[in-house]
Amino acid sequence: MGKGRRKYGFSFSWKRALGISSAKARISRKIGIPLTRSGRQRKMGRMMGCCVYVIGISIIAILALLLIIW
Repeated sequence: MGKGRRKYGFSFSWKRALGISSAKARISRKIGIPLTRSGRQRKMGRMMGCCVYVIGISIIAILALLLIIW
């Protein structure tokens, strides 16, 4: 769980009441970059996962070309 004690029932957030949370979410969706640290880390993890496949296929292709040339 996060910081602090567990809350049951009603909880109040002044950021949600003032609309700060929804404004940040709209900005984040518009620019395509998460504004939270964990969101940015998740996005980078997804991007790195995709890159691993591309790099692996590239290395295999280069090795195949080198074997053909030799």
